[in-house]
Amino acid sequence: MSTTRTALVALAATLAIQIYTSITATAPAVLASMLAGDFGIAPTWIGVFAGLMYAGAMLGSLSGGGFVARYGAIRVSQACVLICATGIAVMAVMPAAAVAALIGAAVGMGIGYGPITVASSELLARTTPQDRMALVFSIKQTGVPAGAAIAGALLPVAALAIGWRVAFIGVAVLGLLVTVAAQPSRRALDLRNPDRKPFSLSAIFAPIRTILGTPSLLELALCGFGFAAVQVCLSSFLVVYLTESLQWSLVAAGLALTFTTFAAVPGRIIWGAIADRTRSAVLVLAGIGIVAAMCGFALALARPAWPTAVVLLVCALYGFSAVGWNGVQLSEVARRAPAGMTAAITGASSFIMFGGVMLGPVAFAALVGVAGFGTGFVACAVVSGVTAAGLLMRARG
Repeated sequence: MSTTRTALVALAATLAIQIYTSITATAPAVLASMLAGDFGIAPTWIGVFAGLMYAGAMLGSLSGGGFVARYGAIRVSQACVLICATGIAVMAVMPAAAVAALIGAAVGMGIGYGPITVASSELLARTTPQDRMALVFSIKQTGVPAGAAIAGALLPVAALAIGWRVAFIGVAVLGLLVTVAAQPSRRALDLRNPDRKPFSLSAIFAPIRTILGTPSLLELALCGFGFAAVQVCLSSFLVVYLTESLQWSLVAAGLALTFTTFAAVPGRIIWGAIADRTRSAVLVLAGIGIVAAMCGFALALARPAWPTAVVLLVCALYGFSAVGWNGVQLSEVARRAPAGMTAAITGASSFIMFGGVMLGPVAFAALVGVAGFGTGFVACAVVSGVTAAGLLMRARG
């Protein structure tokens, strides 16, 4: 297989897997009202489900590097797809009273979701030309908003037609198909080292120590923490903010979230292309932070009298920036990782990033409870701005 063909196969495989795992991660939130009705819980408990899932993702990402080194990126990705599919299937068949099983499904799906980025980073860093890494990583990361958009568009229709449980079974079956489809690429793409040292807590946490002792990696990990916190707050609270504070209809607020999500797809690709062209990923990340900060302040200042088109434009630009950073950051982590440690360092960096995913919504909700949504989005703007300032100071130094 030629170098170019290998790179294209690697990108296609990792993108398809990323889209699928994003669908499974988004599915419970999309059908939260139906799940809540069946399980006898409030729909707001989907936030707890998400928190448990990302706690599992933290564990999965941190330990994923060792599995990738031992079994190969495609094999680990296949296992993760099956874990996510199993979690969805368990939710579909569990009885209404089995809330404990729901908790287990959330953590299990997170454990499957976390190593996906670790595996894909190892594979793409190895098969992608250096001058295209940011773009290729960014294209792969478009699978996250693409999967969310697919789930949001198709699952409600399927659930109304055949019931949410059957729809979830369909998602699980799709996981089996993705796993089988990835198998032919494994021989050409996977590097395996079954003779590596046994797993241990010391080995699992060693990449964290490497990041903490390497300023250039630490700045990227902290960047991921801050940007991820803002991203998840935007996607989690935008609809509620528009309906409660700006008196928008639920349909219009959902449209705004769609604008925000779809804008992230070209955003990731464009930011990645700029990073490759300028060869300055840190400055590009700083630029993303500045744009996101301005959008956060603009959204905080929005009033019901503002024209709908203006608010939609702000939302789209917010998604373009605050949701468009991930590919550039991941590619730069892969560039700076010590030789042979791409998967491990990516996993440790993702562990820190998922910390932002978990803590961000909690802090945002607390601020909203005390001072309102405007203060919450001001806080998001401050986080984006401070992160950008830190990156600029490091770049200047």
